[in-house]
Amino acid sequence: MSWTWQLEDPSGTPIDPATLGVEVPECDNQGDAESWLGEAWRDLLDRGVATVTLQEDGERVYGPMGLAAS
Repeated sequence: MSWTWQLEDPSGTPIDPATLGVEVPECDNQGDAESWLGEAWRDLLDRGVATVTLQEDGERVYGPMGLAAS
């Protein structure tokens, strides 16, 4: 199993992480993926990422989830 985040712009369109100079890791479990986001969300927000969606093997687990404070 591979857990990863899909990055999305304010309109919900997926963003290629390479265009932002970001590498989104493929994690072995949900906890590791969520820990990575916990460390990276501010940087992603600064780079224009508005929402993220957690995926397991390419299937949506949850999201989109906003990165900005509400």
